[in-house]
Amino acid sequence: MNRIEKNISDLGSKSIGSLLAKLAIPTTIAMIANSLYNIVDTIFVGRGVGTLAIAGLGIVFPIQIIVMAVAQLFGMGAASMISRSLGRKDYKRASNIAGNSFVLSFIFGSLIAIIVFLSLNPLLKLFGATENILPYSRDYLSVIVIGFVYFPFLVSSNNLIRAEGNARTAMIVMLLSTGINIVLDPIFIFLLDMGIKGAAYATIISQFMGFMYICFYYFMGKSSLSIRLSYLNLKWLIIKEMISLGFASFIRHVSMSMLIIIMNNSLKFYGGDMAIAVFSIINRIIMFVTMPLFGIVAGSQPMIGFNYGAKKMERVKGSLKTAVLSTVFIGIFFFIIFMAIPSKVIGLFSQDQSLINNGVFPLRMLILLFPFVGFQVIGAGFFQSIGKAVPSIVLSLSRQVLFLIPLILLMPLAMGIKGIWISFPIADFLAILVTGILVAIEIKKIDRTGPDYRNTDTVGELKSDYSNISEGNDRYLAEDING
Repeated sequence: MNRIEKNISDLGSKSIGSLLAKLAIPTTIAMIANSLYNIVDTIFVGRGVGTLAIAGLGIVFPIQIIVMAVAQLFGMGAASMISRSLGRKDYKRASNIAGNSFVLSFIFGSLIAIIVFLSLNPLLKLFGATENILPYSRDYLSVIVIGFVYFPFLVSSNNLIRAEGNARTAMIVMLLSTGINIVLDPIFIFLLDMGIKGAAYATIISQFMGFMYICFYYFMGKSSLSIRLSYLNLKWLIIKEMISLGFASFIRHVSMSMLIIIMNNSLKFYGGDMAIAVFSIINRIIMFVTMPLFGIVAGSQPMIGFNYGAKKMERVKGSLKTAVLSTVFIGIFFFIIFMAIPSKVIGLFSQDQSLINNGVFPLRMLILLFPFVGFQVIGAGFFQSIGKAVPSIVLSLSRQVLFLIPLILLMPLAMGIKGIWISFPIADFLAILVTGILVAIEIKKIDRTGPDYRNTDTVGELKSDYSNISEGNDRYLAEDING
């Protein structure tokens, strides 16, 4: 058995704890490395340019998240399909799914780049830029927009590499990119005196190097997926399922972008430039510490998806339980640190004492229910892994769209800017509650039906029968939108 066959075989046979560690630890490192793009940029910009430049990064951040959303739309949807196809030993279909994901990532990344480049100033003002912040935001965005062409491919392909059980390579890609970014940031910002534009150039160069590494990985035959021109032909049935399954990740990122836009505009009204800068830092901190949670999700998804495809339901439940417990321990760890020394954490980004003082209360509010937030993230990933789009989308929408955004708009009317920060733990609690209900219902259905568990949705009934569909000379076992 070669290395590729062993990676696939391990998904269905290796002990759950050690398999999750094998997949989640490299994945977590890769995701932390990915989030370091923004962390490193913020630290160097904050210390080399100033507080307004930090706020400028915060204004651009929602646009970067939208690009990430496109990458996850195709990457996460394709990853779920590939895991289950590998579980059924349908390697040809898995490769065709990957090829469609590649093409769509490039097409939509390029479209976003063109739209953003043609509307820089109006877009930044819409996203909350003040007259003082706008020049910094424009300088940064005008450069990183170049990377929007190939960055979606980098992110989405990493999901596909993990889906075939090769989390180590996915980790190496992100470590390579982040390492280059860390080296280039001080050179461009300080040595070449390029300011915030230097951070942007460092980012797009480092992302391009990661893109090149993935191209080498696929075209040198190191993947279990085959790359042929015929697999790059777009097929509607594959695209439809890919979008339906990736839509949960897409909507989660888009709702995050919407949240930041609303936050920036609300903070502009209630707190001004300083409040925007505070949120820019805290948001990056929170996203950084949630990366291990998403690492656990990404590590568990190939396990859940593969074993669901192979009808090994006890391994599906065991993977879910182990993943949830892992996120709880991680959440408790960061909760203790941020509650104990919030000012020191914020001080890593800036020496502006006013900014540090204003950031302590918001950071504590955003981390208040962090020990349990991982369960909510795992829940959405669980439904996505087993091909259930509707409950996954509901859970992805619940925190930001259904609960947090309305609270952010209403709470400040009575409490001012403090109401904005208090909205976060309330939304976390409500989202965790909804997740618990949906996951409990699904587990009962699995227990009731056993190994012959049929693929019907927890929220609404969707089609579940397989049908043979002919496309050209190829025949595929076409799954419905639920896999």
